[in-house]
Parts: sequence; C-alpha cells; structure tokens
Amino acid sequence: MSMEYTYATLLLHAAKQPISEENLKKVLSAAGAKADDARVKGLVAALEGVNIEEVIKQAAAAPVAAAPAGGEAKKEEKKEGPSEAEKEAEAAAGLSALFG
Repeated sequence: MSMEYTYATLLLHAAKQPISEENLKKVLSAAGAKADDARVKGLVAALEGVNIEEVIKQAAAAPVAAAPAGGEAKKEEKKEGPSEAEKEAEAAAGLSALFG
C-alpha cells in the first residue's frame, strides 16, 4: 500500500469519519492522487474490524523500544577510539614537546 492510502486512512480516522471506499476516494482525489478502485476496496476490507487507535499506539511504541539499542551501539563505538577532543589534546601535547 502506498503512503497516500495510509495518510488518507489516518486523516479520516483523525477527523472521526468512517473509513469507507467513498471517503478514501474523496481524500485521495482532494490530495491530487488517483484512487485505484481495487486498492481502495482491499484497504477498506483489510481495515474492517481493526482498532486503528491500538495500531497507532503499537506503532508509536515500536521506535521508542528500538532507540536505546541504537544509543548503546553509538556509546560503544565512542569507547573504542579516542574522541575528537582527545585527539586534539594529544596533538597539542605532541607539539608542545617539540617546541617546549
């Protein structure tokens, strides 16, 4: 499913409008996108009985759970080699030994 269909669905949900074939086509048309009847019909059928609020909550929680793992990896990378400040301090110490 392309992003236009996802956004149209979320827009209808936020506006508390029913997610129907007619409404999806109207939103897509208003956005300048051409609605594919088969895709619209399939999307409406796939969303039947789906609690969109729950799906949004689950999707919002997923990146948060992944963020600490990514942060940990970055910290480990920094520990492996000297930082820019440490490199500059070492270079300055070496220069002072030459001229000191």
